[in-house]
Amino acid sequence: MTDAHSETTAPGQASDPGAAEAAQFESDLATLQRERDDLLDTTRRLQADFENYRKRVAREQSTSVERATEGLLEQLLPVLDSFELAVRNLEGSDVDDNVRKGIELVFAGLTAVMERAGLERIEANGAPFDPNEHEAVMQDDGDGEPHVDDVLRTGWKLKGRVLRPAMVKVTRKNRE
Repeated sequence: MTDAHSETTAPGQASDPGAAEAAQFESDLATLQRERDDLLDTTRRLQADFENYRKRVAREQSTSVERATEGLLEQLLPVLDSFELAVRNLEGSDVDDNVRKGIELVFAGLTAVMERAGLERIEANGAPFDPNEHEAVMQDDGDGEPHVDDVLRTGWKLKGRVLRPAMVKVTRKNRE
């Protein structure tokens, strides 16, 4: 005889249908949490990769612009030299004042534009000789430390790095 209240359960089956649902819910919840964690990890890695990519592209663009600027400035240095020579030769000559002022204004304007791009003059006259910034093409003998006696061609730096060394005459100070 079987009792209506007593049910036999097969092995592996929960006797309470609510407990089975709860166990399934917890299993599904754990699976979803693992999937969420995996997706969050993937999202964080993608964000980091994108940020690294963005920084790399910005660096490459900056380097490309600097290289292009450097190339243009190197090509303009002979023009700047010619203007500097023209301004020097105007001193003491009987050139019309308007022509003199015009040449000086163009020279000043060109110099200002190039300086805004990062070009800076190497001040060499009277300075101690520095082979990193000066190219000695003439030398007077003597005792003492070498120094720049005359600048034959202006040297230039671009953002602190020597673009072209100054061409100089070197003299040694005599010991007294």
